[in-house]
Amino acid sequence: MTIIEPRQIAGVAGPETASGSIRRAKHSVRIIGRRGMGSMGWGDGIRKAKHPVLIIGHRAAEIDIDDKKMLDYLLELAQKGNISVIATPHTNPALLERDYTKAGIMPAVEIGHRLTDPDWKGIDGKGPYDLAIFAGLPNYMESMILSGLKHFAPQIMTMTLDNTYQPHACWSFSNISGRDWLENLKAIIEHVED
Repeated sequence: MTIIEPRQIAGVAGPETASGSIRRAKHSVRIIGRRGMGSMGWGDGIRKAKHPVLIIGHRAAEIDIDDKKMLDYLLELAQKGNISVIATPHTNPALLERDYTKAGIMPAVEIGHRLTDPDWKGIDGKGPYDLAIFAGLPNYMESMILSGLKHFAPQIMTMTLDNTYQPHACWSFSNISGRDWLENLKAIIEHVED
């Protein structure tokens, strides 16, 4: 078994970490999972979630993946998977450039805090979320939010779509190259649409 190192030196998750692997993409890039989703793929996990939310940080508007920004892939995933979107305030201008006005805008730490509240009805008022998908946040911030959710909101499954390993997430990519990252993002979006 290959040991996957977190991006942060002190990023040790404790006894419960993202482990195991599922080969879903064309080039068998390791997609790592922790608890609850068993052998189903990422797209199945998103499709079967009753009330998923996609949390988008400002880095998504800055990162180029192939000919588009990461944000474009995330908005495509949100649209095809019927996923609510919460973006950080620095992401909002990029969303408005794309004429996307359905996102809730909230600071990242506040998002993490609200997700731990079982009485919060979400930005759409439909009740608590059962799957939180993170992308585009600074690595250290995402790690701390995921750690808080793991300990204080264990009912919420967590997933990261960044190309760096997050040991606190239920599902995380290992540290992968841009090409493999693109192929996996496209495979997830395609599978959610099926």
